[in-house]
Order: sequence, then structure tokens, then C-alpha cells
Amino acid sequence: MGFDAPKEKYPGRIREVVIGATKDQGGTRSKSLKVGGSNGLQFHKFESEMPHRPLVVMDVVDTMRVVPEQLLSSIGPVVKEPVEWAKACERDWGADICVVKLQSANPEEENRSVAECETLVKDVLKSVSIPIMVYGCGFEEKDAKVIEAVSNVSKGERIFLGLAEEKAYKSIAAASMANAHGIVAFSNLDINLAKQMNILLMDFGVKPENIIMDPLMAALGMGLEYSYSVIERLRLGALLGDPVLQMPLVCDCSCAWAAPEALEENPERGKRELRGIYWETMTAYAAVVAGADLVVMRHPQAVAKLRAALADLGGVA
Repeated sequence: MGFDAPKEKYPGRIREVVIGATKDQGGTRSKSLKVGGSNGLQFHKFESEMPHRPLVVMDVVDTMRVVPEQLLSSIGPVVKEPVEWAKACERDWGADICVVKLQSANPEEENRSVAECETLVKDVLKSVSIPIMVYGCGFEEKDAKVIEAVSNVSKGERIFLGLAEEKAYKSIAAASMANAHGIVAFSNLDINLAKQMNILLMDFGVKPENIIMDPLMAALGMGLEYSYSVIERLRLGALLGDPVLQMPLVCDCSCAWAAPEALEENPERGKRELRGIYWETMTAYAAVVAGADLVVMRHPQAVAKLRAALADLGGVA
């Protein structure tokens, strides 16, 4: 006797968003990538369409101040040079996208100049062919200048700029709109705030197909369950027909390297480096299962393990 599993049909669909621009599209990237487009829960191909697999974004941090010691010993001195780090992301580790985090611009730390940040992004664009994203340092006044300069030097490349927050989004939104870039809308584990961010950006003039949401990802052991539930509810809200929530989701899983369980000295728990790799892998795995369309990762071994898991789930195109 046959069994037909019940199938759920949703009225909504995640918007399709394009990242990067090829020569034909006015940029210099070797390819442009699409995310979103699904009309069902993640990996539920038996009942819905999933036209694009989740993408792996590997981060490049422009200051060693926030790079854990075991990452340096594991990956090597390449992490001391942001441009070489970006090259390795594409050439050696198979990243789909590279995100340059301009943490050095922090006025309370290294306070690198706008010109230096602009030059770094320009050099990364020349050195890699994959699409890129660029995040500021988190200080509104400095980021307004940095992101504007980055937007101008990246004209035509359709990069994604971040992070736009409720109290600091107008300057980033203006910079993204000025040169036809995209924007990453950040909210702090709050569904209503995530929705409000999208409304604010669209009211400002940003088109919905230029928005990706970052609802904040907590690492395994640091509130992952709450993050998972927020991501899942955002996804369900979009599928149930709320047009304001129908933007793709990105989750920054490099936060796993800050988890005490991954970093603390404890011989009984094994090597810290290995714990960090598995901590990041499990954090990213949870994010994509919950509904993330992109995950930001840092360690190449964690990336390889996630890709193997995605292949098992049927999520690799």
C-alpha cells in the first residue's frame, strides 16, 4: 500500500536577489549570484521549489585585533594580509562571496582613514573575481564616510553594504542607492524590528530586491536556539504572505569563534582549534536549516564540513 506524504503549499515566496555584476552587467565579477526564490521551507524540495542553494560567504577582517590566535595558527599568516586572505577565500577555499569587514576603521581602536579603507576594497576587487560584500566598523559617523567612499570605488560591481541598523541606516542606504548596490539590514533578534528595518529602508527609497536581512545569529551554546526560532519565524512569515519579510536572510556564523566553549583552555574537551571548527560548522548548519540563504564563515575546514552536510540535504546545485 503506497503512502503519499502530505504537502504544504504556501502563498508567499522569498524574493530573488542578485549579488555581484559581470562585465555584461557593468561590473568585473566572474559571475553574479542569486539567492532566495524559494516558496517553501528550506530543503523541502518534495513540496516546494528551492532554485538556489545556500551560499557560503567567507569573511576577511582587516585587523588582527579580532582574529583568534588559533585561527592564525590554523589558517596561517595569510590572515595578516586582507588582500591575500581574500585571494585564499576564492582560490583555495571555494567561497561563493567574500565579505570585507572594515573593523580597523573603528575610531576607538586603530582609526584607519577613509582613504585606506577605500584602497583596501579597491585592491580586493582587483584581486578576486567573486562578488563581495563590505561591512563598516559599527560607528555611525565613521561608517557614513567609509561606506560612501566604498560605494563610489565599487560602482557597477553590485556589492552589498552593511550593516544598516534602525538608528544608523540613512547614510548606508543613500550610498547603496547612489551606485546601484545592495544593502544588509541588521536587526537584533527581533522579528518586529527586522520588519521595521525593511519598512524604513523601502520608505527611504531602497528597492526590496536590493535588501538582504541579517537577524543576528548567536553561536552554538550562546543562544542559538533563540536565533533559530527567530530565523524560522521570519521565514514562515514570508512564506505565509507578508511581503515586507520576503527578503533573503544572511547569518554571520563567524561569531562561533567568540564562544567560550570554543575558545577556553580545557584539555578534557580536546584542541581549541578543532572545537572552533566544529562550533562554527554546527552554528552554520543550524542557520541554513532554519532558513538562511547565506552564511558568513571563517575557517576553511568548517566550510568544507558545511558543504558536505548541504550535499547530504540535497542543497548543492
